[in-house]
Amino acid sequence: MALLAGGHALLVGVPGLAKTLMIRSLAEAMELEFRRVQFTPDLVPSDITGAEVLDEDGTGHRQFRFVRGPIFANLVLADEVNRAPPRTQSALLEAMQEHRVTVAGATMPLPDPFFVLATQNPIEQEGTYPLPEAQLDRFLFDIRVGYPTAADEVAILRATTAGPATPIAPVIHGDEVRTLQQRVRAIVAPEPALEYAAALVRATRPDEGGLARVRQYVRWGAGPRAGQALILGAKAHALLNGRGAVSPADIRRVALPVLRHRVLTNYAAQAEGVEVAAIVEAVVREVPEPRSGIAP
Repeated sequence: MALLAGGHALLVGVPGLAKTLMIRSLAEAMELEFRRVQFTPDLVPSDITGAEVLDEDGTGHRQFRFVRGPIFANLVLADEVNRAPPRTQSALLEAMQEHRVTVAGATMPLPDPFFVLATQNPIEQEGTYPLPEAQLDRFLFDIRVGYPTAADEVAILRATTAGPATPIAPVIHGDEVRTLQQRVRAIVAPEPALEYAAALVRATRPDEGGLARVRQYVRWGAGPRAGQALILGAKAHALLNGRGAVSPADIRRVALPVLRHRVLTNYAAQAEGVEVAAIVEAVVREVPEPRSGIAP
């Protein structure tokens, strides 16, 4: 849904859950140019965007030449993104929001389509730099990758400890991805759907007269970009289910990954162990759905 909606996604999960393998496999299946950036404390912005190097030809003439960094790809994996310092993390901001980078005074567009899929380890916090709220807001979805079921884990062991891995055959190309993104934008979002998405977002703000649970445990609620993400994610979900209009079920389906990283809890929530997911689920449960003008 994030790819079809033209957004970026943050994948959060413990090591060993094949987050990196999944993203690389996705790039192969979509026949997209793929680059991986391993974020480390010594990474600098030019390691992501690229840098100018001084070339000299056979005649002794020298000139600067720009060497593009790994950000110039269709699908960029920012592996363990919270291990890089804020200065390096900020190098992703313009690229994620504007789909372009500015280096040495020149602005260069990024390939189309362009996606950033970042991974983050939720349990190992030593030597990490938590992502600032401004950068978290650039991610359309916050996706939590959990442990597999018992049956799936047995299947993983069977498939990965025998012969060589089966090559992945492309099933879609970059031009087709762009076409699907245009179709997502063409999905109808009726006025009641827009009002429902806005009501969900506003209900996460304690100063908007929100729910009692929100006033008690939330420090800052989601901003307008969250409403945009709700509608785009819902449109992608509707398209994947063969429907031409957004329904409340589509909006509810994407509410948790859209709002989870945009709602900041206060000290009371941290002291009592109240998770953001529980607050978002309460908002979805208590905000009434539109009663007319929108399909169920």
